[in-house]
Amino acid sequence: MAKVYFSNETDCDMTEYEPVLEGIIEESLKLAAGFNRAAEISVTFTDAEAIRGLNLRYRHIDSGTDVLSFPMYGSWREWPDTGQAAIGDIVISVERAADQAEEYGHSFARELGFLTAHSMLHLMGYDHITPEGEEEMCGLQEKILIKAGLPR
Repeated sequence: MAKVYFSNETDCDMTEYEPVLEGIIEESLKLAAGFNRAAEISVTFTDAEAIRGLNLRYRHIDSGTDVLSFPMYGSWREWPDTGQAAIGDIVISVERAADQAEEYGHSFARELGFLTAHSMLHLMGYDHITPEGEEEMCGLQEKILIKAGLPR
């Protein structure tokens, strides 16, 4: 069971989305890592300016982004076998998520779910650098979202 710590740095009320994202996080842990022990993840909702600053500070990229992942380990295979595993941190730009939901023609909840699933996969060590990695991530993301009731 994952313990998710939410932090909201925006003026938007995000509490209605927290249960959905908790479900995405649980499903991500089970489906992509086979993990069913105690885990801790933090999710921060922020604005476009703040995420741009984080992107510059930690990735040396001076541009905005929709989500950032800060893993505690290189892969889920490195997570501790006992006790509570601190998996990492997810930071979501609420502004960018709203813009993308409109752009892609789906709900804000679906976009938040997608960004959370994508970020969780990064926290577990998955990446989309190669075509094979991208195909694997896309497949897992879609399975997670379908299981959580947020299909395309």
